[in-house]
Amino acid sequence: MGKRRMEFKMERQGLLQVGDKVTVTEGILPSNYYYTIDPSLAMSGNYPFRERMLAREGVVLEIEEKPSGFYVLAEFEE
Repeated sequence: MGKRRMEFKMERQGLLQVGDKVTVTEGILPSNYYYTIDPSLAMSGNYPFRERMLAREGVVLEIEEKPSGFYVLAEFEE
């Protein structure tokens, strides 16, 4: 088993903190998957089918504020 890091976009500051344990829900599009930190706190970009995430629980490693919003880096055991 390895570790996987994923970035999620969070619209408002303060919804998550470094060290928080999170669960994700998988969404499916015609040719991609996307992931949402429950309950709709942050959303990932789209991932092709071959990059599907297997884990559903992870930990927030860092939160970065960029001009386009807040970005959450989370790590998952796979």
